[in-house]
Amino acid sequence: MSTEIKQASIKGGEWLIKESSPFETFSPEDFNEEQQMVKDMCGSFLEAEVLPILDRIDKMEEGLMPSLVAKAGEQGLLGASIPEELGGLGKDFITSTLVNEGLGGGFSFSVAVAAHTGIGTLPILYFGNDAQKAKYIPKLATGEWKGAYGLTEPNSGSDALGAKTTAVLSADGKHYILNGQKCWITNGGFADVYTVFAKIDGDKFTAFIVERGFEGFTQGQEEHKMGIKGSSTVQLFFQDCKVPVENVLGEIGRGHVIAFNILNIGRLKLCAAALGGAKRAMGITVQYANTREQFKTPIGQFGAIKNKLGEMAVRLWVCESALYRASKWIDDKEHELLNSGKPFNEALLGAAEEYAIECAMLKVYGSEVLDHIVDEGVQIHGGNGYSDEYVISKAYRDSRINRIYEGTNEINRLLTVDMVLKRAMKGKLDLMGPAFAVQKELMSIPDFGSGEEAPFEAERKLIANFKKAILLTAGAAIQKYMQKIEGEQEILMNIADMAIETYNAESALLRLMKLTEQKGAAAVEYEKAIVSTYLYDAADRIHKHAKDAVNSFSEGDEHRMILLGLKRFTKAAPFNSKAAKRFIADKILADNTYKL
Repeated sequence: MSTEIKQASIKGGEWLIKESSPFETFSPEDFNEEQQMVKDMCGSFLEAEVLPILDRIDKMEEGLMPSLVAKAGEQGLLGASIPEELGGLGKDFITSTLVNEGLGGGFSFSVAVAAHTGIGTLPILYFGNDAQKAKYIPKLATGEWKGAYGLTEPNSGSDALGAKTTAVLSADGKHYILNGQKCWITNGGFADVYTVFAKIDGDKFTAFIVERGFEGFTQGQEEHKMGIKGSSTVQLFFQDCKVPVENVLGEIGRGHVIAFNILNIGRLKLCAAALGGAKRAMGITVQYANTREQFKTPIGQFGAIKNKLGEMAVRLWVCESALYRASKWIDDKEHELLNSGKPFNEALLGAAEEYAIECAMLKVYGSEVLDHIVDEGVQIHGGNGYSDEYVISKAYRDSRINRIYEGTNEINRLLTVDMVLKRAMKGKLDLMGPAFAVQKELMSIPDFGSGEEAPFEAERKLIANFKKAILLTAGAAIQKYMQKIEGEQEILMNIADMAIETYNAESALLRLMKLTEQKGAAAVEYEKAIVSTYLYDAADRIHKHAKDAVNSFSEGDEHRMILLGLKRFTKAAPFNSKAAKRFIADKILADNTYKL
């Protein structure tokens, strides 16, 4: 099946109050031949050009990383999302997301490429004028020039608008004079062009295109980091740096629009890269479990190891399901906006903004799935996992940064709920009706069903109940705190985790339902075991997040009623997760890699 599958129009966050159809949900089985070929090409590039020289990359051999980025450009891997008229391939959003996944297992190289194609290129591509795009984008698309992005400062991380770097118009009106510094700049040591943010007249937050070699622009020494050691990370210094006025990017005073819109895309793409890295780490771990023997038995045959491998596979499959469901939403919305007459740049940015909630959730889950995979990978390797001779140790160190950049996971959790609430207040999402319906349901006699259920009816009902648990918890919290809810970050993060679990669970179930219809139940036994395991465990996790939130602000009869409702909405049928994980692990061990 091709990616021409049409999904029902659904707004960002609307899955929380609407039921989705499996046959209008995109999943990895829908990749067309060209998309699969692009993904395979990425894997082949890593195998041939990157993985054999990881030690040289980590030692930051002079000129090595820029040459690898240029090689990727020669194969078209840097320009997937760039229009053909600007030197790119002009591919759809799904394909460009697949490139991020396909290259995601390349350790420091993956970081360099993701920064170049994302924050290094997209600000100019989407906000540059015709002259700026003509000058920079073709060179960035081929890798002749490398891109970087200067937003973070020593005292402004998540508070990006608190930046201190200044820009003052020169007396002759031909240049802006930049003064200040930026830190943690990926690709900063070798990039040719940088998007840098500064304040004009002390308050007009604005983006500038700065080229290497501009007078007054220098860089610091390479940072010594815990992981991604081969990734260039430096500080940038601006001392009366002269930037031509024609290098103002976008509108003066509207730099925040560039910064925040680019981050929406970056968050989803980070999930894709994390997924690619997690799959590679999983493959490495499975092969080790098959070859490492203890007590004359491969360790993969022990129940404790099978339990770990099974859980790793569950999280990978669910993450993949959630990622490509949202990716297709963005792809469809982009085409919808293009067809309505929106220009190229406004179409994708508008689509990404529409699904900013999902992008934030995916960033959180993808980075935490990768952390789980590499952590368990080290554990399965035992003492060898702590040795630099085994690549899993590198994967472990490199993984940790993903929960920090593109907005920390804490910030993204807070953003998830904040965006949902703001859309509700603006009338874009009708949360009030469903929330009141849940409160009314609590006062009624539970529906125990007829005893006869259609296929997957129990699972769909469970997910519908997860959504009710979210509405119940969030509604009670808002009634308690009203406008002060923003100050209750612990509660907001509890609600965000409930939302992430629910979105993931629904995405996985929809994928399974479609697969079952297409292939028959007998052909998807492993996928069924994965989804059943995730739903069973998600019920407990959602109940815990909800209970923690409610226990912090409710009391008396209301408290008891809410807890009873949460227990009802998170009640899953008994399930043998031990057997399911062993079943999944046996498949992976037989394949000697992750193929699900």
